[in-house]
Amino acid sequence: MFRFFTYFWGETFRSLFRNRFMAVASVLTVTLSMFILGGFLCVVLNLNHMASYLENQVEMSVYMKDGLTTPQVMAVGKEVKALPGIKSVKFVNKDEAMKLFKERLGDQAGILDAVNGNPLPSSFELSFNTPGELKSAVKQVSAYKEVESVQYGQDIIEQLYKITRAIRISGIILIVFLAFAELFIISNTIRLTVFARRREIQIMKYVGATNSFIRWPFLFEGIVIGLIGSALSSALLWQAYRLVIEETIQAGLVFLPLIGIYPFMWQVTGVLLAAGIFIGAIGSSISLRKYMKV
Repeated sequence: MFRFFTYFWGETFRSLFRNRFMAVASVLTVTLSMFILGGFLCVVLNLNHMASYLENQVEMSVYMKDGLTTPQVMAVGKEVKALPGIKSVKFVNKDEAMKLFKERLGDQAGILDAVNGNPLPSSFELSFNTPGELKSAVKQVSAYKEVESVQYGQDIIEQLYKITRAIRISGIILIVFLAFAELFIISNTIRLTVFARRREIQIMKYVGATNSFIRWPFLFEGIVIGLIGSALSSALLWQAYRLVIEETIQAGLVFLPLIGIYPFMWQVTGVLLAAGIFIGAIGSSISLRKYMKV
């Protein structure tokens, strides 16, 4: 058993050294491919997280028509307070709406001086316990004759889901392309190793070595290449994601619902390492089956 493991490890790293140019090219290809894969994974997961976060902000703005009397507005307020799952109700009159709008504009609030009167409607700001209760209330509130429109961020959520879907499809196509590139490079690395040692392999067969004994070092070589490339890409991705988080905080975008580094990046690292090992093993198996006639 000891002799087997000595041969196993020795031949693996001796093979990597002999074909160091192809081995380095394979590692760099895996590193770049896995870095792109990890980047796409981080983007898609963060977009999904943002969409879920926005969807769970179960708030709805009910804009009233102009010219309503106080009793009509109070009647609507009484009805919305009785909605199922309602958590809170806040009425914002026209003057308050204009004040809030000026605060949002900040230094550019002066552009409103050219506006005659107050075009902003009064509204009710509603919050619900769950997204399902909000969506069921939208249809009911939209039917009120005193209501001009209802908004609950559905357009933003739908656009975010569309972007996420497009990125996910593009990512899958790119991942498939990169996986084939990795398989091609790794399998060619193993093929060159097998070709360079073809006489040694024939001698080993003559003296009774089994196919498994001969194949394992080559298979493990592909796994090592995939593992090293994935580990390097994971280290780069950690630094890149940490930089994004720090830049987001420094830019004052703390409200942006990005996924925290821990344990998120550990999970991404696990996925990349598993993918690298799998692709390395598959690439070696393809090369051995096709080129190693033992």
